[in-house]
Amino acid sequence: MKSYYRVMLGQGSMFADACFKGGFIGVDFEIPQDLTQDLPDDWRAFNKKFIPIYLASHAGKTKVGAGLACGALWTVAKGIKDGDVIVSPDGQGHYRVGEVAGGYSYQAAAFLPHRRPVKWLSDSVDRSDMTQPLRMSTGSIGTVADITRHKEEVDALISGLPVAPALLSTDPTVEDPGEFAMETHLEEFLIQNWAQTELGKQYDIYTVDGERVGQQYRTDTGPMDILAISKDQKRLLVVELKKGRASDAVVGQTMRYMGYVAEVLAEAGQTVQGVIIAHDDDVKIRRALSVVPHITFYRYLVTFKLVKS
Repeated sequence: MKSYYRVMLGQGSMFADACFKGGFIGVDFEIPQDLTQDLPDDWRAFNKKFIPIYLASHAGKTKVGAGLACGALWTVAKGIKDGDVIVSPDGQGHYRVGEVAGGYSYQAAAFLPHRRPVKWLSDSVDRSDMTQPLRMSTGSIGTVADITRHKEEVDALISGLPVAPALLSTDPTVEDPGEFAMETHLEEFLIQNWAQTELGKQYDIYTVDGERVGQQYRTDTGPMDILAISKDQKRLLVVELKKGRASDAVVGQTMRYMGYVAEVLAEAGQTVQGVIIAHDDDVKIRRALSVVPHITFYRYLVTFKLVKS
């Protein structure tokens, strides 16, 4: 089955036009070597080898930033398969869509030297024609984002056909699809209004080079909703929205993410905390967390107000 990816072509899409004309996608990350013989099937093995290499040549970078860079590099070079669909912004409010047409190659001394050939379609997709969930996914921070869950909508947009895309999760742990849909939007709202929240008083969403990278940060057990860091840089915070999932599933997943952060991302002296956010009070979550002291439970309130004008 085809997978679908949003790929940024340089900061601010600065290389987009050249990539469209040249028929390729590419990344850099200042790792100047041919990776042809260093692309294992598992991204974890790639990261394990190249994160130390990246950190050694990038003074001041964190393990979080190194993990993002190496993960994106592996995805473009190996994780994306022939026939997969690429959606890339042109920097002008439109997206070009193409199909990967070959394997990895390294173009020394060229911009975006780690490349894959792509057959770009001639027509572009207007961002304003996308549904809000697809706009959120294609506009997410990071070089590469997996948008396969929006494949029906992307196919419809490039075909010029109207479609009601599937917006609800197919995750078997989701008990309430309506809650999943609402809290998927809530995640973006929480990101945009972080500074005004209770958590925002103590923590900042993790940033690298001025860009928020703490949303949907990839781990070896899936992407965590939000990764934040305390203002004194001493505590990392894993934030998970319940999103309609079973209580045991969200507690277990949060603990797994915290374990990954502690083992892979935390710097010396940093501790890891967790937060679960849900709309309703949840006895099962409270009971589970009563013996897990490093995870806190929050409820969110949605208010609606009419003001006469």
